[in-house]
This record gives sequence, C-alpha cells and structure tokens, in this order.
Amino acid sequence: MDALLLVGVFVILFAVFTVLRAVRIVPQARARNVERLGRYHRTLKPGLNFVIPYIDRVYPMIDLREQVVSFRPQPVITEDNLVVEIDTVLYFQVTDPRAAAYEIANYIQAVEQLTVTTLRNVVGSMDLESTLTSRDTINSQLRGVLDEATGKWGIRVNRVEIKAIDPPKTIKDAMEKQMRAERDKRAAILTAEGQRQSQILTAEGEKQSRILRAEGARSAAILEAEGQSQAIDQVFQAVHRNDPDPKLLAYQYLQVLPQLAQGEGNTFWVIPSEVTSALQGVSKAFTESLPRSEATREVPKPSEVDSEIAKAEEAAAEAVADAQSAEPAAGPRQLTEGVRQPSPFPDLDRQPDQAER
Repeated sequence: MDALLLVGVFVILFAVFTVLRAVRIVPQARARNVERLGRYHRTLKPGLNFVIPYIDRVYPMIDLREQVVSFRPQPVITEDNLVVEIDTVLYFQVTDPRAAAYEIANYIQAVEQLTVTTLRNVVGSMDLESTLTSRDTINSQLRGVLDEATGKWGIRVNRVEIKAIDPPKTIKDAMEKQMRAERDKRAAILTAEGQRQSQILTAEGEKQSRILRAEGARSAAILEAEGQSQAIDQVFQAVHRNDPDPKLLAYQYLQVLPQLAQGEGNTFWVIPSEVTSALQGVSKAFTESLPRSEATREVPKPSEVDSEIAKAEEAAAEAVADAQSAEPAAGPRQLTEGVRQPSPFPDLDRQPDQAER
C-alpha cells in the first residue's frame, strides 16, 4: 500500500514537471531559440509558447532592445606618432536572434574587438589636432564599418560615440600653454584695437573741435570786420552829408589838445604851430558876419562882435593853459612855436581867404 502511494505521488510530480517544461512564457522584446534533437527548430515569440519536453531544448533569452556598451579606453597611435587613449560607447540592437546565437559565439566581444581595430585604422590616418576636432567624422566611419561587418551576425549598429580622447600629459601641458598663448594674443589684439579706435575717435573729436572753433573765429572776425566797415561807412557818409567846414575841424582840434598831455609818462610836450592857425580860424569864425536870411533879422552890433571875439580868445587861452597844466610838475616843458610839424588837419594849413572860399 505504501509502495503504491509513493509511485502515485512520483507519477503526479513527474506529470506536473513535464507540463511545466512544456510551457514557456517569453516577455516582450525578448526571444528564445529552440533546438529539437540538437538542431535549430524555431524562435519563441513573446507570450505563451509550448514545446515538447525532453525533446526540445530552449536556450536563454536574447534581448531585442537597443543596448549600450561602453568599452574600456584603448591606446591608439596617431599619424604624428602620438599615443592617445580613446574611450568609445556603442549603441546596437539584435535584429535576428538566430544569427546572433549561431553566427557568432559572443557578439559583444566581437563588436568590441571590431571597434578597436576600426578605430585604430581611422585614427592612424589623422594627426592629433584632426583627431581632437573630427569626432563626427570618426563616429560616422566607425558606424559604417561596424554596421557592415555585424550585419551577418544579426546585429544592427545604430551609433558609435567617442566618449573621451586622452592625449599624454606632456601633450596636455603643451596644449594648455598654446591655448593660454592664443588667449593672451587675442586679448592683446583686442586691447590694441580698442586703443587704436579710442585714439582715432579722440583725434576725430579734436579735429572737429578745431574746425568748429576756427569756423567760429572766422565768422566772428567777418562779423566784426563787417561791423567796423558799416560803422566807418556810416561815419563817412554822415561827415560828407553834413559837409563840415574848416572852422568845425579847427574847434575839434583845439578840444583834442588837452588830451595829448594827460599821459602819466609825458614829460615833454611840443605845441605844434597849427595852434595859431586854429585859433585864427576860430576867431575868424566869430568875426565873420552871418549871411542874411529870414532867421537873421538884425545885424549884430559892433559891441556884440567885440564881446564874441573876446570870448573866443579867452577860450583859446584857457585851452592852452589846461594843456600846460596837465604836464608833470618836475618834468621839463618846452613850447615851440613856428616849428612846422606835420598836421593831421591839412585844411587848417590853408590861408584864411582860401578857407573862406
């Protein structure tokens, strides 16, 4: 009885185990290869799948999603014989699970070695500067070679990125010095350009300022000359319009004489000989009879003429006395009469009868 029970339990457990081995559940974006009697039979799709236990062999799942693999830095020699370490990142996706399982033993290792060899071929034809500045070119060349080589393995390479390029420490120091020198050069150039522009603008400003000042001075001089010209013209026209006679000029001459000796440094004063002629002209102006007109009703009496003559002589004497008193007390004084000096009034040098004419 106990033996039969044990056999029954064993049969039940074997049946359950067989059923479990016959059912395979594959997650989404996964695939599993099935071999029947050692030969590839089919690939299980995502979902519920049934296999024949003990006849079909199911291999581990293969991930069909895009995968990212970062390879360790690899030493690469450039065209100018410099060793740089390049760190790459690979983005790939399994498109054919059967080819990935049966065409290559380890596709991850195969892709890594293929990336290293392709990278050395590409970078070996470039110098260091081109390598540092041509990452896009290197990436595109690597992707083309890898995609072509891994197509038969059921793998599609989507992208290849260079994560880092590390040159030797000595090269780094030299590059830093070069970059510092370039920055100092650009800074010096910009400073010089700024100073040049500043000097140019300052010179332009001074030029414009001088031009404006010169134009202002020219306009002021022109206006001043025009004003003086107009004043002289008006005086000249007024003199000729009023037609002054030698008598008026003689009287003005006598009024100016005291002003000649008002200077503080005048110690010697010469009385020109024209004073006598001026006095005679003034005296004769009062001794001549006025022309008869409607305003002149009566002829002045002899007594009145004598009084006017006396007043004129007295005024002339006072003018001479004022001129003599204006000289310094300690300075020498010399009166010269009869000495012919150039006269500023040539009309006074004429004879009385010519002046009357």
